[in-house]
Amino acid sequence: MLMEERPNNFTQIVDADHAYYISKIYGPGDAASKELWVNIDDMEENQWKVHGFLSNTHRQAERVNLSFNFPFYGHILKEITVATGGFIYTGDIIHRMLTATQYIAPLMANFVPSLSKNSTVFYCDNGTAFVVQWSCIHIQDNISLGTFTFQAVLHDNGRIVFAYKEIPVDINSISSENHPVKVGLSDAFVVLHEIEQIPNVRRTTIYEYHKVNILKSKISNFTAVEMIPLPTCLQFSSCGSCVTSQIGFNCSWCTVTQRQCHACAAGGENTGESDELQLGLLVGIVILMIFMATAVLLSVYMYNHPTSSASLFFMERRPTHWPVMKFRRGSGHPSYCEVEAPTHDKDNMVQCSRNARKSLKLQNVFSD
Repeated sequence: MLMEERPNNFTQIVDADHAYYISKIYGPGDAASKELWVNIDDMEENQWKVHGFLSNTHRQAERVNLSFNFPFYGHILKEITVATGGFIYTGDIIHRMLTATQYIAPLMANFVPSLSKNSTVFYCDNGTAFVVQWSCIHIQDNISLGTFTFQAVLHDNGRIVFAYKEIPVDINSISSENHPVKVGLSDAFVVLHEIEQIPNVRRTTIYEYHKVNILKSKISNFTAVEMIPLPTCLQFSSCGSCVTSQIGFNCSWCTVTQRQCHACAAGGENTGESDELQLGLLVGIVILMIFMATAVLLSVYMYNHPTSSASLFFMERRPTHWPVMKFRRGSGHPSYCEVEAPTHDKDNMVQCSRNARKSLKLQNVFSD
């Protein structure tokens, strides 16, 4: 990492290698800071769109289709979610914790565009770049701080730019009590688990594997952050190019699927460690099967011999009532409850409150 501290009116460039991206922070005195800012005022009105839904609400988001394939951490995105809270959500699954991971955040905070008629959230897509601008927006927790204006630009080559025009305070001083405050990137992968006890219901687990944290102290008026993507294993489409690559990752070819989009996986495990993991997994599965078989046989035995010692033992120690399943509303982090579909059809919006009511009904069925 190369860091150069200078007064704000001089060039100040900070380079950092984040494994998946190289970030460059340009200070107010650097020409790149002005060049990276996209002046939407100079564009024709038909080239950009002010979204009334996002500009007049709080903690809301809208799904947007991109006109180009955007590579993010090596995989392709064709649709993103723009949120009022100063960030873009990149995941496919909409949930209440959009701020947790899978984001592109020029400045994630508790912004409320609806507090002022001058506050807007708008975007434009010219076929090679997608620009989102949060303009003249306030923070709900402290309106007296002033207004914020900044952009996020996604380029078709995977390059990401954060540009800042109006940052009235030190970002480190913004309260994160009611909303996370983040600057950077995050990605994760999603695993779906079938729940045997409940048909057609799947449990979703999200694993964050990498994030880029940009120094908040470097963000001020007329600064910019440029993130350049580095090569990843996903770019290789053949076994030879995959296993012989020298890009900083230990790429390995998947001999089972033979699919190009999942040809390589980043990791640092050697073959011996992989074999140990597979052996441990096999032993765990065998132990679990033995335990389940024992439980089934014991249940059958107690059912057919209700007066046996085992049956009486469990009957004497059974609880007076089974605990009621409780619906968990989540932590104190924010909830982005409405996500408007790309068609802008409000009837198709995903509402978390509606999902919560469904969960409560499901809970009542179990508790009865």
